[in-house]
Amino acid sequence: MTRPFRGRPWRRAVACVVAVVLAAPASGCAQGNGDPVNDPRFEQAVALFEAWLDAKMAYEKIPGVSAALVHDQDLVWARGYGYAHRETGVPATPSTMYSVCSISKLFTSIGVLQQRDEGKLDLDDPVSTHLPWYDLEQVYPDGPNVSVEGILTHSSGLPRESAHPYWTGPDHPFPTADEIIEGLSEQETLYPGRRYFQYSNLGMALAGQLIEQASGMAYDEYIRSRILEPLGMSDTYPDIPVEHQGGRYATGYSRLERDGQRAEAPFFQALGMASAAGFASTVEDLARLASWQFRLLENGGMEILDANTLREMHRVHWVDPDFDTMWGLGFAVSRRDGERTVGHGGSCPGFRSTFQLLPAKKLAGAVMMNALANPTDVWTKMMATLGAAFEEIQSDPGGGTARPASLAEYEGLYQSTWGETVILRWDDGLAALGVPSNDPVEGMTKLRHESGDTFRRMRDDGEPGEAYIFHREDGTIARYSVHGNFSNKVR
Repeated sequence: MTRPFRGRPWRRAVACVVAVVLAAPASGCAQGNGDPVNDPRFEQAVALFEAWLDAKMAYEKIPGVSAALVHDQDLVWARGYGYAHRETGVPATPSTMYSVCSISKLFTSIGVLQQRDEGKLDLDDPVSTHLPWYDLEQVYPDGPNVSVEGILTHSSGLPRESAHPYWTGPDHPFPTADEIIEGLSEQETLYPGRRYFQYSNLGMALAGQLIEQASGMAYDEYIRSRILEPLGMSDTYPDIPVEHQGGRYATGYSRLERDGQRAEAPFFQALGMASAAGFASTVEDLARLASWQFRLLENGGMEILDANTLREMHRVHWVDPDFDTMWGLGFAVSRRDGERTVGHGGSCPGFRSTFQLLPAKKLAGAVMMNALANPTDVWTKMMATLGAAFEEIQSDPGGGTARPASLAEYEGLYQSTWGETVILRWDDGLAALGVPSNDPVEGMTKLRHESGDTFRRMRDDGEPGEAYIFHREDGTIARYSVHGNFSNKVR
């Protein structure tokens, strides 16, 4: 395996904590050696995250999810949950390939900036300067031309899509590059340039053409040789790899229908739209993309890009008039809990994904799923649990409390008339989490052992509250009661 990271080893799926409530097998686990992920604080954070995710996947009928957490040069944790292929029971793993759709735009944007740095084009250049066949009608002649920077910031005034119905099922007829070019004469600008944010897949398809014109290389050859291969991203493809269909490439599934089911989505390739929405990748490979950025920002110099160019890409270049949308050069830029976040999401037939970095903390996460659900929700909960635990351990390496093995028998999923509760070990006691939950961290109820099979809820002021009494059958925990009412253990 190519090892693009310098100075520290690449660690694959080092978190080996399996929540007892998993509905489907989780894959991709290996032991670390003295790593923070072996700290009990990280182990219990994984258990909490997995309990939350297990319920989300069950209630939303999400077949498979792969997720990864990166710190600086290390892939500190990666797991797969559920199934890459639901019908055959093939498990999802960290090396499962998914369509990442619009995350493709990051690779295209890097390629455009490489060509800018080599003097082949400028950000202020009109697109028509480099694409002589460009004949989309400019409806607002007094406004600025459709420029390279306008495309990368989605402020060019271009319409969202090419003149083809490729988001229409069931066939999703993506156009070839020639068909996109032919359709330009039927299209016109939607807004004056630099007036509004208008996300444009058409614009990023044209960005792929800019790379070809400037470099003299086919788009996929350029991306492979100039970005993917140098970073060791051997499992990333500029268009969906037919040879992995039914194998490493996951089967996609539709939105949740009214009957509560998800249908299998058709296999597709984005063809001429590949530079905007065509890539396939794994969470492990996107971890390499994240770590390269942290490394370049710290070390400076030149690796794939000049470090100052990457900083330029991460910096806000467009703010919509309502101040709700900010964009760098190819990267979406936002603030979460006071921290600057850069990255991109993706949504294609049967797949959704997100890839987000917190540059100041050198933390990043990637989430991929083979269903039209919400990966950002998973990313947010992963950072609130695993990311927060990792940060705490980094600042206080010796502060963890070993979770008592004797309390493991109480862990599991319990059900009552009113819903489901997960019981898991937390610090030197237990925690109860009602699922599904909007916030697993705030939603936890911490329980302190009193005696025998009795625990008490710990109030916010530290005083004990009501009793949680666990009941046995034939010596095995079968249910618990609180306020005299029962919840039965189902697994």
